Parts: sequence; structure tokens; C-alpha cells
Amino acid sequence: MDTDLNSIEKTAGFDLIGDIHGCENTLAELLEKLGYSKKNGVYQHHARKVIFVGDVIDRGPRIREALSLVKGMVDQGFAYCILGNHEFNAVAYTTVLDDPKPESPFMRHHNVRNDRLIKDTLAQFAPYPEEWRMYLEWFKTLPLFLDLNGLRVVHACWHHNSVALLQERAGKRNAELRDIFPGLLNGERELSQAIDRLTRGTSLQYPDDRFVLSRDGIKRRIFRTKFWAKKPQTYQDVVFQPDPLPDDLKDRELSKKESSKLVYYSDDEKPVFVGHYWLKGKPHLQKSNVACLDYSAVKYGRLVAYRWDGEQKLHESKFQWVDVHPA
Repeated sequence: MDTDLNSIEKTAGFDLIGDIHGCENTLAELLEKLGYSKKNGVYQHHARKVIFVGDVIDRGPRIREALSLVKGMVDQGFAYCILGNHEFNAVAYTTVLDDPKPESPFMRHHNVRNDRLIKDTLAQFAPYPEEWRMYLEWFKTLPLFLDLNGLRVVHACWHHNSVALLQERAGKRNAELRDIFPGLLNGERELSQAIDRLTRGTSLQYPDDRFVLSRDGIKRRIFRTKFWAKKPQTYQDVVFQPDPLPDDLKDRELSKKESSKLVYYSDDEKPVFVGHYWLKGKPHLQKSNVACLDYSAVKYGRLVAYRWDGEQKLHESKFQWVDVHPA
């Protein structure tokens, strides 16, 4: 796969699609809006290809069907798909460690929060255990990011040091999960930190042991942060998540320690596309070379695509989407 991904000359353009989370009907509608049609059971375009930014699974009503659609396109060469944090979590949740920890034999603990996140996927695949095992093995073949000739794709955050580490360990430009999985099983912390940074992004802790009750009922002691904020000074300059900061924290100045945890993707780098962040409203650019494509499709938001044709300065006119309505 790696050699093929390094050349885009054979493709007229890429259609990058945000987090699907089991919304297969909506995905089919978006593909058809983009000019793709189903032939021999697989959606395809005569000149373009899709890049999925990950998080195909969990939460939605047609997870199994969404995976079938996406994998079918990838297998036939009409799409690429990178690893999202939900696909990685599924692999970790179902992987038994060779040297189990006292608190859990699995790579990802089976606790109330983690059980809740994957429960819809497990329920929908319960009658199809062999098929689920097949998809878990497929997840391991997915790239952790794509660094192509004219663009980059990562699920949550482009972090140069993490990318370089994974490229070095994989021995190729576009590292796949299976390339570094033995190291994860051996407990190599730097590898797990790199995957966490790329698939979940950067974050800061709320001060003074505070937490915020999110809209989905979870106590959150951290808030997600931008990886493109230039010389930020306050919490408000870096926050990037659906839940707003408490009013008294918006103007709180970043400490040197907090600033050191942030990442900056400069204006002169090639365009990067991400998902992950549960945005709302009309799709828009984060800056001229950064575009988030996750607009909360599974929460009756929008499933969003960006039609990329080689431009190094992105244009908001190139977003396409379909609205998601309750059935």
C-alpha cells in the first residue's frame, strides 16, 4: 500500500470524508452526491478516490454495514482509510496481553466508560463473531496517518515527532498499526503515546482538580486543544471541543508547562485533514491549511467531505455534506 500512496498522479482528486460512526445510509447518500455510484456492490468514481479519516465504528445504527461499504471501497482500490481512535480502541479492547496487568488482562481496560463506547459495535456484531474478528485484523492494516505528495491526513493531530517515530519503527512513510503492534504488546510507552497523540490529539487538564460535565454525561477533567494555534496566550486561544470552557477559565493564561504540551502546525506546511472533534454548524476551515471534517453525523449533525484537487491553500467552497435527520 505504501508505494501506491506516495503517488497521486493517477487520481484526479481525493474526496476526504469525516467520522462516520455507523451512519451507513448517510455515507451512501454523501457518496452519491459526490458522483460515486455502486457497481458490482462497491461505490466507485471513474476518476476520484475517497480518503476516510477514521472512526467508522461505534455509536451509530449501521456499524456493520458502514464497515462493509468502507472496506469494500478500500479493497477494490477506490478508497483509503486511516485508523481512528475508535478502531484502535476496538483492537486494544479485544487484545489480551501476553503479560497481563493485575487490573486487566486486556490492552484496553473493560471498565464502565470503555464498555459504553464500544457496546453498540459489539451488539451489532454479536451474531457475526467471525466477521468481527476479520474486521479487527483489518484495523491493524490501516495506516496511522497518510503523508502524501500534496496533503496529509491524520485522525486528530499532526505531530511531527510522533509521525517520525512511527515511520522509523515501521520502516516506511505511511506506517500501519500492524507495523508497531508488537511494540505495543511489549508495553513500549513511546509508541502508545505517539498513537494517542495522533488519534486523540492534545489536551490540557482543568486546573485545581476541576471537571466539566459534558453533554453526553461524562465528567471531563481535560479539554481538547488545537494543534495549529500560533502563539496562544490563554485557554480560550487553544480550546477545541464541543463543550465550552467555564466562563472563569476562558481568559486564564497558559503556564509555561501547559504551553510546552501544545503542538503547532505552521502556515507554510501542506494541507492536513482531520476528524475527531465533533464540530457543529456549517463546515469551515480551521485555517488555510487545516480542515476538520467531523461534524457530529451520528448526533444528527452533518457528514462532511472536502473535495481536494491539489490546492495548497484550502477553500471553504469545496466542502460538501449531507444533513443527518432522525429516522
